[in-house]
Amino acid sequence: MIQTDEKLQKVLARAGLGSRREMEKVISEGRILVDGKVATLGDRVTNNVKIQVDGKPLRLDSATAKPRILLYNKPEGEICSRKDPEGRRSVFDRLPRLQGERWISVGRLDFNTTGLLLFTTDGDLANKLMHPSTTIEREYLCRVMGNANEDTLTRLKEGVQLEDGLAKFTDIVDGGGEGINHWYYVVIMEGRNREVRRLWESQELQVNRLKRVRYGSVFIPSKVKVGQWTELGDKEIADVYGMADLAVPEVAIPAGGRGRRTR
Repeated sequence: MIQTDEKLQKVLARAGLGSRREMEKVISEGRILVDGKVATLGDRVTNNVKIQVDGKPLRLDSATAKPRILLYNKPEGEICSRKDPEGRRSVFDRLPRLQGERWISVGRLDFNTTGLLLFTTDGDLANKLMHPSTTIEREYLCRVMGNANEDTLTRLKEGVQLEDGLAKFTDIVDGGGEGINHWYYVVIMEGRNREVRRLWESQELQVNRLKRVRYGSVFIPSKVKVGQWTELGDKEIADVYGMADLAVPEVAIPAGGRGRRTR
């Protein structure tokens, strides 16, 4: 529970409703009631108040519980949105159900990209991890079709001008291969849309397999197969908060869950 009075937007963000900035907007729009009255920016709350979001009660125990973090090994053919007009499967379909909270995806992966996705119930954490000012390494394994010579690899590491600005790989490691296809491990420091694919395409090369294998200090454990998730334990949670330069909330930490295969 809340030990002292806290800013309302902080409590809402910790409940997984969005970032603090997003919650400030929701408060400004008059969508939050505190003890039956429309909340305003600057309001502070304690654990004995009743909060409603768009007319629905918010459970304060979920807003003050230890935030949870999941690692999901995404397969091809899943979108990172909650709903899709085309009826395609969503990454959220495979995650464990929550009561009074919601999972927030830390970034996205393309429909045909596989690998590591992090989810959390802490909106502040998700927002900080995704913010451009937070430089976190993202490592991918990619199969490239075409001839990438040393000059090509040098250009990709020095920087290439894309339509949304300069982009580059901070590291490229040869992963082997023969014939027209070759494997590479590459590292980028940001999460722009299709950035890995677009970098290779700028050199007239095509990526026909792409998998994210690392996010900062977090790797996919070998036990977590495609389509499975695992809940991070205490040390891993502390590492993720450390990447975001945030302190782990001072509340009880639940036992980590085991990965599972979805039907």
